[in-house]
Amino acid sequence: MNFAIIITICVLLLLAYLFTITSSKTKIPSVILLLLLGWVVKQATEVIHLVTPDLEPLLEFFGTIGLVLIVLEGSLELDLNKRKLPFVAKTVVTAILPLIITAFVIGHFFYYFLDATYKEGLINAIPLCIISSAIAISSVGNLGVFNKEFAIYESSLSDILGVLFFNFLALNTVINLETLGNFTLEVFLMLLISFIATAFLAFLLSRIDHHVKFAPIILLIILIFAISEIYHLPALIFIMLFGLFLGNFDELDRFKFIQKLKPRTLNREVVKFKELIGEAAFLVRSLFFLLFGFLMKTEDILNPNTLELALGIVALIYLVRAIQLKVFKVKLMPLLFIAPRGLITILLFLKIPLESKIPLVNKALIIQVIVLSALVMMIGLIFDKKDKVQVEEEPVDEEKNEVLP
Repeated sequence: MNFAIIITICVLLLLAYLFTITSSKTKIPSVILLLLLGWVVKQATEVIHLVTPDLEPLLEFFGTIGLVLIVLEGSLELDLNKRKLPFVAKTVVTAILPLIITAFVIGHFFYYFLDATYKEGLINAIPLCIISSAIAISSVGNLGVFNKEFAIYESSLSDILGVLFFNFLALNTVINLETLGNFTLEVFLMLLISFIATAFLAFLLSRIDHHVKFAPIILLIILIFAISEIYHLPALIFIMLFGLFLGNFDELDRFKFIQKLKPRTLNREVVKFKELIGEAAFLVRSLFFLLFGFLMKTEDILNPNTLELALGIVALIYLVRAIQLKVFKVKLMPLLFIAPRGLITILLFLKIPLESKIPLVNKALIIQVIVLSALVMMIGLIFDKKDKVQVEEEPVDEEKNEVLP
């Protein structure tokens, strides 16, 4: 039986890899195929009357580890320099505005029509308003440089800011100036911890001579993240800053203290570290969505009680997105469609306090919004005529971060 489980997991992960490498050709987001594959496996176990243990507790575990690895993977890929600052500022605003607007619109709907308090409405709305970096980052590899970087920055920042917003509301019974001050203090404390931890981990990465060096670094990253989460600190800030520091290490070599980190040695190690994080992120992300697909129920996917609401939420998401991209003069295609919901939506849904849960905001609604947003992204990528080579060869205006005519 143990060998049967090992064979099954290996086959499923190999299929997940096949979905990933073919998604650029088929334009089908791998998340849809992974969810479908997990669901098919569940149906097969029921047909052969195979009893499976309760796998629900594993969902949050894989989701949390996956979130850390995916945000780290994305931030390691980002280039950050003076010329990029206007671009980064633009992605910060485009991550914040739709998150706040859609959260308040959906939250007001829950408050007005579903007999919830305004705070409960917002807490239940926020998970639905966050772009999933787990899906977005893995789906933009075939796009041009500008679109790819925009999607990575925006989705990573959406995750971080969304979690901050959610935790602020969910963990504070009363919202006032005192709680806002405490929250600001927590952010500054996390920035200080991030600076110290990043310097320490970079030092370890440059100095460890043992053939096993990346495993302890990754374990320390997850440990710092977990401890910060226990104390309700915005831990994703640390993950992103650490990735940005390592990914842009060559931009800092003019500082004297950087020389203590053995820049040449560290640069070589960072390349290997990026590869390892990419491999690990693929495995954990695939396991998470396979597991979520396995735990999905057919009646949840086709639930008529939530389908109309799910369609309305998805329509609002893309309406707000279209307006804000137009306002900031960002080309609509294909970025308009790259706003999927996924891993972070599920994680925050699972973390909604029991006393704040709204009955209609259930697993069926979450699944439908995730699937619908992934389908919209698939359709958008299919109708995006320009391939990677064409886009990358186009000249880019560094000041406006737009493709020149």
